[in-house]
Amino acid sequence: MAPFRCHLRGFHLSRPYLESSGRQIPNGRNGSGQQRRESNREGERGDRGFCCSCSSATSQVAARAAATGNGSRGFSAARSKPKELVLGNPSVRVEKGKYSYEVETVIDKLSSLPPRGSIARCLESFKNRLSLNDFALIFKEFARRGDWQRSLRLFKYMQRQSWCRPNEHIHAIVIGVLGCEGLLEKCLDIFDHDMPTHSVPRSALSYTALINAFGRNGDHATALDLLKRMKRSPDSVAPTVLTYNTVINACARATDVSWDTLLGLFGQMRHEGVHPDLVTYNTLLAACGSRGLDNEAEMVFRTMNEAGILPDVVTHTYLVETFGKLGRLSRVNDLLREMEDAGNVPESACYNVLMEAYAEGGAAREAVEVLRQMQTAGCTPNAATYSILLNLYGRSGQYDDVRELFLEMKVGSTEPDASTYNILIQVFGEGGYFKEVVTLFHDMVEENVEPNMETYESLMFACGKGGLHENAKKILSHMNNRGVVPSSKVYSGVVEAYGQAALYEEAIVAFNTMHEIGSLPTIGTYNSLVHTFARGGLFTEGRAIIARMDDAGIQKDEGTFNGLIEAFCQGGQFEEALKAYLEMQDSRVKPDEKTLERVLNVYCSAGLIEESRELFSEIRSLGIVPSVIAYCLLLSVYAKNDRWDYANKLLEEMKTNRFSNTHQVMGSMIKGDYDDDSNWQMVEYVFDRLNSEGCGLALRLYNAVLEALWWLGQRARAARVLREATRRGLFPELYRESKLVWSVDVHRMSVGGALTAISMWLNNIHEKLGSGDDLPQLAAIVVVRGEMEKSSATRGFPIAKAAYAFLKDNISSTAFTFPGWNKGRIICQRSQLKRLSPTSSEQSRGGSMRNQLVSITDLVFPKAGTRIYTSDLENEPVAMEKITSSREELMATVPL
Repeated sequence: MAPFRCHLRGFHLSRPYLESSGRQIPNGRNGSGQQRRESNREGERGDRGFCCSCSSATSQVAARAAATGNGSRGFSAARSKPKELVLGNPSVRVEKGKYSYEVETVIDKLSSLPPRGSIARCLESFKNRLSLNDFALIFKEFARRGDWQRSLRLFKYMQRQSWCRPNEHIHAIVIGVLGCEGLLEKCLDIFDHDMPTHSVPRSALSYTALINAFGRNGDHATALDLLKRMKRSPDSVAPTVLTYNTVINACARATDVSWDTLLGLFGQMRHEGVHPDLVTYNTLLAACGSRGLDNEAEMVFRTMNEAGILPDVVTHTYLVETFGKLGRLSRVNDLLREMEDAGNVPESACYNVLMEAYAEGGAAREAVEVLRQMQTAGCTPNAATYSILLNLYGRSGQYDDVRELFLEMKVGSTEPDASTYNILIQVFGEGGYFKEVVTLFHDMVEENVEPNMETYESLMFACGKGGLHENAKKILSHMNNRGVVPSSKVYSGVVEAYGQAALYEEAIVAFNTMHEIGSLPTIGTYNSLVHTFARGGLFTEGRAIIARMDDAGIQKDEGTFNGLIEAFCQGGQFEEALKAYLEMQDSRVKPDEKTLERVLNVYCSAGLIEESRELFSEIRSLGIVPSVIAYCLLLSVYAKNDRWDYANKLLEEMKTNRFSNTHQVMGSMIKGDYDDDSNWQMVEYVFDRLNSEGCGLALRLYNAVLEALWWLGQRARAARVLREATRRGLFPELYRESKLVWSVDVHRMSVGGALTAISMWLNNIHEKLGSGDDLPQLAAIVVVRGEMEKSSATRGFPIAKAAYAFLKDNISSTAFTFPGWNKGRIICQRSQLKRLSPTSSEQSRGGSMRNQLVSITDLVFPKAGTRIYTSDLENEPVAMEKITSSREELMATVPL
């Protein structure tokens, strides 16, 4: 059989198709016009994609038909059976309702057409049913998608049809489509060849389209030549304002075109009787902005006003850009006043542009002056106006000004929109006003302002940071009732909120729900869960979450490792904590200040005084001022090792810190300088400010302060600090009372914090005994939670060990024991509670102890050389060999 000859019917294939078929194409992007014209003439018989013709093959078919006696009838039947048109699935479907049914159907059919599919057969059923306006919509849709190949195929098909032959409008649209793709030779081919060949007149419309094609591709010289050409015969076409705007825009975008050239074009159009419009002036102002021509911008603006053209927001955007670059934004205020004095009050959006420019520079006073200027001029501010100022005040921490401005907005005639509420929720959430964020959400719902996903994400961020798990649960329920699918950020906030309240099961349920609804957890979600377990020392659960991270292909970052180190440290697994730190460095994850702070906690909790001092010095050598947490941790290890000279020196350093008022206040508080109520207000102010940073930081801070106070012997002061923590909603799991159980949950506390809480709890029980209150069936101290509750090894964990030893030393009865059913609890039955009483040694300490079961007083700071804790520590069976070996390896490799 002779080889088939493939004929291209009215369409030029792109290079990949031609190369794959072995055909040679000329160099250059579009080939020559002559070759394209020959191809078009070759395909004048109709658009059938690729047709196969072979005379010998046809003769053989005819001969077989004749041999069977069916001759021409069989051959005719074979020819009359059309090949079935197979359409694929369109990669992009048109939005339903955007166009008419016929137009949408044609767009979807053409989109699903394979590269060699027949457009003729695709449009067969729509013949004479589509107007040229319908085809214009089809071309515009393909232009929006950047599908110039399909547009060109359709255009060539239309040229061969009598019922839909393209007019000038269609030609202009196709030129625009090709111009967007930079196919300038094809644009010229359609303009110079196709339009004359098909007797399509060329007016300002098609000339403007061609000028725009060259202009948008940076060829302003050709754009100017085309402007001159259209005025000459034989076309002699008069340019319109759109034509001049297109030429001016092309020249304005070219930095090598002088301002005089632009002014020449402006003068030329006015000389020809073409009146400049708003676009003309805005284009000239844009050119002034890019060239830094402030005086010229003023001239254009005044000419615009004199011509009666009212500026819009684009005008003022270019004015702000021009004068902002030169540091003369106040000049825009003056130009606005000139408009106001002339009776042309700009719209609010024009003032907003100037206000936003001031806001970006942090000029709050000038931004407010713009608001007052527009109000004086009689222009009503809109929601966007207030949103700009609210965001500016929020970024500056001026929360009272935010509240005052929002009240002004609501009292006035301006209704807040979703954007306004989103800014307020974000501002107060980041500022630590977590409950106020929830109040704003309720106000938003009452005002019938529909929240969007940004609203919910900012809400959950605030609830997570502030530990508002009840509010987070209600907001999540609100979303479900509205049919809103929560995003990953929303669920991350929910997990964080549950975690701050030590609601581990609820956090896991929320995490698993994400997978069920197809909302994939992010690194932030995983880290929130890791830190949830870390604060409670649930290192087994933390490792399980990290294993799921690895399975999901998510790389661990510094937040992940920080949580893992904290989990091991809180659980007393000091060697594992150091291994996690080494793994962090092996993974090329750079430790941050929080990492070093957690490693310091490992050393201090393990009683490694020299290593703690060395790491503290290394932190300071990095140019970082050690945090209050770091100072308190080092104070505690000094006290536990009876290094009272070091402790006093470090306290004095905190009190005289020149860089941080927080350090000064906390150091003075620990020393006892702020015990009276008037001075204690300063301590409360510091706690409030730190609490606004979020529950995670606040928990670590209180634990460190309580640790230092307890071991320094300042136990009454520690009890006062703990009351400040619970008053601010921290440690919500701490005290629980019911008819069956009284409990104190200290599993998330430092040893010093736990002993403080237990002391207060025991004294409270003692007071209830004296008052004749009904006792519960059980009193329990929760020292460990999670999987490790099942292991007897928990008795050796720092908090469990310290709590049990403390009970033995301070309570005469041996009622408190570890039960067999839960190794993470130390319990006392009801029958034993009644017999709780102080030991004889405690009773002998004086009258101050008569109303307390456990002594909670502040001791005088010991002098250097005093031994209080050292002898006890020497008898503790701590496996220091392994810790020391890991520590030595660590200190040898950590590039601090």
